Amino acid sequence: MQKYVVRNIDRPAQDIVAQYAELDTSTIYEAQGKIGLMSSSLKPIQQNRKICGPAVTVICPAGDNLMIHAAIEVCKPGDVLVITTLGDSEHGMIGELIVRALMKRGVQGVIMAAGIRDATQLRELGFPVWTKAIHSQGTTKNRGGWVNAPAVCGGALVAPGDLIMADDDGVVVVKRGDLLSSLEASKLRLQKEEGTKEKIARGELSLDFYGLRATLANENVVYYEDESELS
Repeated sequence: MQKYVVRNIDRPAQDIVAQYAELDTSTIYEAQGKIGLMSSSLKPIQQNRKICGPAVTVICPAGDNLMIHAAIEVCKPGDVLVITTLGDSEHGMIGELIVRALMKRGVQGVIMAAGIRDATQLRELGFPVWTKAIHSQGTTKNRGGWVNAPAVCGGALVAPGDLIMADDDGVVVVKRGDLLSSLEASKLRLQKEEGTKEKIARGELSLDFYGLRATLANENVVYYEDESELS
């Protein structure tokens, strides 16, 4: 199979990205029908960080980061680098030097379905990374792969230019063709949640406004006034 680098990809309009940046992964995931969520094995190396931008995808052989070096050249400001490997890997695929190069290109952050190293330095740089592992094991730089090919990362299919949102709750992918519909659905969900917050503030119970009492009854859940009724 031909290995390749695609230099130029279609990216979402900046105004669309800006609107998504006001959202969060949970809202987007729920609003678009509970799809696009990456595995919980991908965790942020620091808390209270959020990134939102178009995906530049990288597929590497396990333990080799040659294609990451190739990807740096095609990254543009605002991109999110999404890296996966052929075969399971926890190698430290990127570290401080690669991250400094990515920052120079304006890359927002990295989603890594393998490992990273130099975690302390990356935190000091304030560079957001979601990764499967933090591990000192190094890599080779002599095996080809793909840049800007469709890739499966954390169990989710990512095409070049898809929108990536990552925060403390995880990483979610929005397909390019779903950008407008998912955005509208996400905004509607937030409006609904504001109404729910108002109900909670008034002292209403979720059992009532979600209609859950009937579900409890259907599940044969019985109420007792106190423990003495259990005997």
